[in-house]
Amino acid sequence: MSLLADLAPNKGATHKKKRVGRGDGSNWGGTAGRGHKGQLARSGGKVKRGFEGGQTPLHRRLPKFGFKNTQFKNNYVIINLQQLNGFEGEVSPETLIAKGFLKKTEKLKVLANGNLEKSLTVKAHKFSESAKAEIEKAGGKAEII
Repeated sequence: MSLLADLAPNKGATHKKKRVGRGDGSNWGGTAGRGHKGQLARSGGKVKRGFEGGQTPLHRRLPKFGFKNTQFKNNYVIINLQQLNGFEGEVSPETLIAKGFLKKTEKLKVLANGNLEKSLTVKAHKFSESAKAEIEKAGGKAEII
């Protein structure tokens, strides 16, 4: 059993910090690895991401096309038959929201991963064909909302 005081990082996992600008004997003296003059040699001389020196940046040169209708996108949460074994009687989005499986804005799709060992009434927005068959084989009902 190891003690908290004995913990140490793995060998080679840590390195000494490079101390720049500490004189010529350190190999990082003089310009401190920044080269001579120029914007990047100055303090505060950073360029923002995507800046190309005044040239029109790539993200503005390329054509824009397409449309993503994210406002009305249907987000489906997948539930497998194996997970339904923990429920009794009827399984609907309301019961799954109460248990924390999905949010109010999400829709439910049932897939046939695993085995269903109970007779359940499952209400969902979508079912895979094999999931529907498995639910009915177990003596339950698959209802599309």
